[in-house]
Amino acid sequence: MQFDDVILGRRSIRGYKPDPVPRAVIEEVLTLAMRAPSSMNTQPYHFHVIAGEALDRIRAGNTERNLAGVPHSREFRTGEAFVGRHRDRQLFTAMGIARDDAAARQGWVLRGFRQFDAPVCVIITYDRALAASDDTAFDCGAVATALVNAAWSRGLGAVINSQGIMQSPVVREHAAIPDDQVIMKSIALGWPDDSFPANAVVSERRPVAEVAVFVGFNE
Repeated sequence: MQFDDVILGRRSIRGYKPDPVPRAVIEEVLTLAMRAPSSMNTQPYHFHVIAGEALDRIRAGNTERNLAGVPHSREFRTGEAFVGRHRDRQLFTAMGIARDDAAARQGWVLRGFRQFDAPVCVIITYDRALAASDDTAFDCGAVATALVNAAWSRGLGAVINSQGIMQSPVVREHAAIPDDQVIMKSIALGWPDDSFPANAVVSERRPVAEVAVFVGFNE
């Protein structure tokens, strides 16, 4: 793919085929992703690539604990829920989920807890020693963006999420994440299921004129 085709064509994928993803392809994707810039080339991130039985155990433990009312234990900072224009309702519309359909909405939440049933989950962590640096979160965000774009260039779909790591003790145990790393984000990864309605959603972007201020230009 050409660069523009990747950037303009990529979508967040929340429905996947069950087909496994070859490790060699994932290694290609990670190699490309790690070309993302990081402050002073610190490269603070680590990738824990999970599939098979280990991923099934994370799905089950994450879902069971959340349904049991165990408070979430996300390790990276969290804020208030998005509201108003910052909350995207397109997915519920695409899936035909009505505002008052509590069961269907609950089903959607459970999909998130299960990493959207993707065959692969990439958990991004960073060195705990760098936790106080603002650059660390920025650098991890940059590599996550590069990762989903690199995946798309190889025909893979992905969605960056936090639902799949709500219960960090479960994730730590089954992904064998050491204590000197902080769990930041997870990325569901796999071959897109084109028949899944939410995969057709293309999020709109604001025009440049609305978000950019140009200073010092004569034209």
